[in-house]
Amino acid sequence: MLQANFSALARPAGRDAAPAAWHYDVRRSGAGESYALSCRHGPALPLEGLDDLLHALEHDLVVSLQHRRPEWLFLHAAVLERGGRGYLLAGDSGHGKSTTAWGLLHGGLAYLSDELAPIDPAGLRVHAYPHALCMKREPPPAFPLPRDGVQRLGRTLHVPVDRLPGGPGPATCTVAAIVFVRHDRARAEPALRRIGPAEAGARLYTATLNALAHPAAGLDVVLGVASRVRCYQLETGELARSCALFLDEVVGAG
Repeated sequence: MLQANFSALARPAGRDAAPAAWHYDVRRSGAGESYALSCRHGPALPLEGLDDLLHALEHDLVVSLQHRRPEWLFLHAAVLERGGRGYLLAGDSGHGKSTTAWGLLHGGLAYLSDELAPIDPAGLRVHAYPHALCMKREPPPAFPLPRDGVQRLGRTLHVPVDRLPGGPGPATCTVAAIVFVRHDRARAEPALRRIGPAEAGARLYTATLNALAHPAAGLDVVLGVASRVRCYQLETGELARSCALFLDEVVGAG
């Protein structure tokens, strides 16, 4: 499970490799699928099942990264790339952000992240956080999962980076657009509209994980990002049509 989800984040070991920033200890606890997770020599956290273990580990990693780079803006968003330009997909959990990203990877975009978008606001650069892409349901048959390597943990399935159709992208790229995704199961035809900085800033603020680490409770930095990139609202429908609209109107615009 750890290899499938985090192998793309691993730095090759060697004489010149930097020491690890954090240490985790994972042990089985009792019989069955019970585990104990210790973070940086802290008290062990009891967990039931691999899905709980993965959730706890990812949560600690994301919080620790925010403490390590407080000058960055951390967003709950997927990140895809083409031609050195990054396209962020933000949205509430369960509204198709990851499924839309999965479909777009079949359209030739490269993968930087599924859940975390660390942005350097000064240069408007987004950094990769390439853990496995996680979906809550099977994608449509036109966008099949790989034959092997997929991890199924409770109610989620995880596709390792080396099994993704678009492959991994660069370590960093310039943010070109932010798309707020909302899935409507009753909608067949997708709808895309451009939104202004004020609306985009309000939506982006709710997707910000570390707003309070920035001056003015993060409002200035969030509005600064929203005003410097193209922002859209995407009401997704059938996945193939939604991805085609995204590729034509968002990626096609540069």
